[in-house]
Amino acid sequence: MHDCLEQVYYYSLIMREGWLVDPGTNWVWRFHRDDKAWVRDPKVFMDRGMAMPDGQPPLLKERRHVPQEDAETIWRNLKSMGWKRTEPLWGASAEP
Repeated sequence: MHDCLEQVYYYSLIMREGWLVDPGTNWVWRFHRDDKAWVRDPKVFMDRGMAMPDGQPPLLKERRHVPQEDAETIWRNLKSMGWKRTEPLWGASAEP
């Protein structure tokens, strides 16, 4: 199971992004790779925010820029604490 989660995360980053939501609070982490640094020094942007109702812009509270390995560790830790994968909730990837 652990390997499967890592593969899903890895596949998501290859595809550019992955999303996790805390079911208790609705806070969201968006993980998306830094395409400018990916080849020579793989880094990931992590944006923490919350989708807002009625088409309002999301409430974005934090951005981190971390090495890919750190992002993978954080992803696994959040999953172990009950965070769930979710569909994109804002940005171009959330457009229909």
